[in-house]
Amino acid sequence: MEIFKKSSANTETEYTLDDLKNRCFKQEFQIEELTAKLNWYEEQFRLSQQKRFGTSSEKTDMDQLNFLFDEAEKESDLKVSEPTIEEITYKRKKQVGKREADLKKLPVEVIEYRLTDEERICAQCGNILHEMTTEVRRELKIIPAKVVVVKHVKYVYSCRDCEQNEIKTPVITAPMPKSILPGSLVSPSLMAYIMVQKYVNAMPLYRQEQMFARLDIEISRQNMANWMIHGGNDWLKILYDRLHVNLLKYDILHADETRLQVLNEPGRSAQSDSYMWLYRTGADNDTQIVLYEYQTTRAGKYARKFLENFKGYLHVDGYPGYHGIPNVKLVGCWAHYPRNMIIREGSLEIA
Repeated sequence: MEIFKKSSANTETEYTLDDLKNRCFKQEFQIEELTAKLNWYEEQFRLSQQKRFGTSSEKTDMDQLNFLFDEAEKESDLKVSEPTIEEITYKRKKQVGKREADLKKLPVEVIEYRLTDEERICAQCGNILHEMTTEVRRELKIIPAKVVVVKHVKYVYSCRDCEQNEIKTPVITAPMPKSILPGSLVSPSLMAYIMVQKYVNAMPLYRQEQMFARLDIEISRQNMANWMIHGGNDWLKILYDRLHVNLLKYDILHADETRLQVLNEPGRSAQSDSYMWLYRTGADNDTQIVLYEYQTTRAGKYARKFLENFKGYLHVDGYPGYHGIPNVKLVGCWAHYPRNMIIREGSLEIA
């Protein structure tokens, strides 16, 4: 084994080749992290020098970002046991509209109001009244969430003749779909419902916990957080990876990144800055794809890795971290024009 020695004034230290490789790896990581921080501080300085072009309208509510992206990790607790209740729930979203064309798309419940035989006697001549015409009033009725227990029963079959006359008896079990999460009461519809309520309807888990309680179902926010993380890692990631492949097929993309703080992240304090990277297709595309990617730093290597198979134009602000991506031409926008005026590194065009 090759030994390397380093001498100082009073000491001499020995290193193996593996030791030196590990030190180089750590130093490269530290250099990249410090470079990312330096780039951020340089950008802040440049922005402060450009206030004469107008104040920036790109401020981000940090609490809102943390609440959107970090609630599941904050509330998740794998030590919390699965709920013992037997109920599951689902909610069907009722589409409503104001125009007649929209109303025709909805199912119709007809309630008819008729006179009884006694009430159909004419008060003037005593003859029977006939149905001349109708008057119609329409209104929208909402059906609230319904609690349903889905009981899966799997039957097992055997041969009675073989039981009586043979040494072995064949046993066949009817096939049944696997559970989305073994040992849990969560169903695909419940998991999807919780995700939609949080990320589409902006309902945090603690409020969903209260909503389920009003339906006499006790589901803790810790259980819901565990289900969301499981669904994201084991199910939605398949769709995410497929969307990623399709995203890179376009020739024009947009990218941006924003700072946020993550709670309960192993090895990092709650005050550490992390970044949520955003990549999306143009708004004019028939099929729009928007993908988020979480990373612990703002280092440009993450953009290079995510876009390594992309060829075309990348619409970004003046952050230098996007420079140097192979086969990519950076273009800016008029909204970032004051900032881009002071960028000296790399090539940036105003689109």
